[in-house]
Amino acid sequence: MRISRRRFMKLTSEVSACALASAFISPKSLTANEKTAKDKRPNILFILSDDHSAPYLGCYNHPDLKTPNLDSIAADGARFNRAYTTAPQCVPSRASLMTGRSAVDIRMTRFTAPLPADIISFPEILKKAGYYTGLVGRTYHLDSPYYKSEPEVSRRVFEKHNLRTFARRVDYIKDGADKDNVASITEFLDNVPEGRPFFLQLGFSDPHRPWEAKDYEPNPNSITIPETMPDVPSVRTDLAAYYGEIQRLDGNIGQILEIIDKRGLKDSTMVVFMGDNGAALIRGKGTLYEYGLNVPLLIRWPGHIKPSTVCDVLISGEDIAPTFLEAAGVSALKEMTGISFMNAIRGKPFEGHKYVFAERGSHASLLPTDTAAFDLGRCVISKRYKLIYNALWQLPYEPVDMWKNPMWEDLKRRHDEKTIDPKFSKVLFAEQRPMFEVYDLEKDPYEFNNLAGTSEFAEVENKLKEALQEWMILNQDYLPLPIKSR
Repeated sequence: MRISRRRFMKLTSEVSACALASAFISPKSLTANEKTAKDKRPNILFILSDDHSAPYLGCYNHPDLKTPNLDSIAADGARFNRAYTTAPQCVPSRASLMTGRSAVDIRMTRFTAPLPADIISFPEILKKAGYYTGLVGRTYHLDSPYYKSEPEVSRRVFEKHNLRTFARRVDYIKDGADKDNVASITEFLDNVPEGRPFFLQLGFSDPHRPWEAKDYEPNPNSITIPETMPDVPSVRTDLAAYYGEIQRLDGNIGQILEIIDKRGLKDSTMVVFMGDNGAALIRGKGTLYEYGLNVPLLIRWPGHIKPSTVCDVLISGEDIAPTFLEAAGVSALKEMTGISFMNAIRGKPFEGHKYVFAERGSHASLLPTDTAAFDLGRCVISKRYKLIYNALWQLPYEPVDMWKNPMWEDLKRRHDEKTIDPKFSKVLFAEQRPMFEVYDLEKDPYEFNNLAGTSEFAEVENKLKEALQEWMILNQDYLPLPIKSR
């Protein structure tokens, strides 16, 4: 089964749309650097924001966000426009980032699940290869994210069966608030043994709700409201608060980059910034829409990436682990279904994904009272189209992390009073959702026009279903398959 799944990922790849010849440094231009650094493996700093959709940075041409520090990573390196997480929630997404595998495959679709001990994470492989490895900042979510607040019976189970494993997987762990990250990364770097490269995952809570970075918020009346949202005062206030969190995040990341640069580590360190899943906005976090899955991905690696590179190739969260391993000169595990995109960074021909996939399961430790707490869905994305399979289609949409949120309550009131644009009432407040949704992401990037069931797009829908069917079978998915028996 493992070999078949790996073969499946190879068969679903296609040549990247990146203009490699002009976008990346050619291998010949790196010859001198490679000779002087033949045996030097890069340090890897992996910075993760929390609940962060791709449009929301200055370097993604957002009109209202000032993020000079994150923009500098893109200016010095590469910006990826089509990076997708494997789930629209922290735990399953981070599990895929850590393992190069889908959350379904590694039994991580329940939000409070710990990463099984038999599933190997890439920091373990780097550690074995001589890297000094660490996890710093916001919880990495894979030893059960809220262990201390779990019911006593759960804690007893964790302790009895030794389910918390990451202290054995890496050299250094230090959870903490964003304000503590500077001290934590300083301590980590001080502990790196001389002559050894390091890997560090540095997690930030921003821009996770609650949004309280008041000093960093723009004027709600001056911002541009995206087409995905109704332009009403409550939305403006909520969105400005989100922008404040991102601008505060940018300032904190500026301090981290300054530490790396002042220690003389810039040229020897690959800095990667990524969102762990999409923003907690309407039709964002917890959904399989673009705002739930499409996240920022920026990479700075001096001497290896041409400055201001922009790439539109499909990237999955599963691809991070094999990419880091290849950068470190280490082979990926045969179980990993992600594809390293290091060849593209190095200016070589790159076969990217034809399809990327995502899943939605339970959220937090909540009981299944609505689709914010519990939903079941699967998604397949091609270069142009997306198919969403809502297994619990009978249930209405409920946004994640917005219980009694003033903005959401205001939108519900406006819907009841019929004072909101009907297109928003249709997608936000329908009593039931369609079982299948198909979107043309080129013509309809905000996903309002569902093409499922139309004769014109029947062939597109069928091909997407076939791809999803194969993926679900090979991952031993527990949901009913999208193409039923005749």
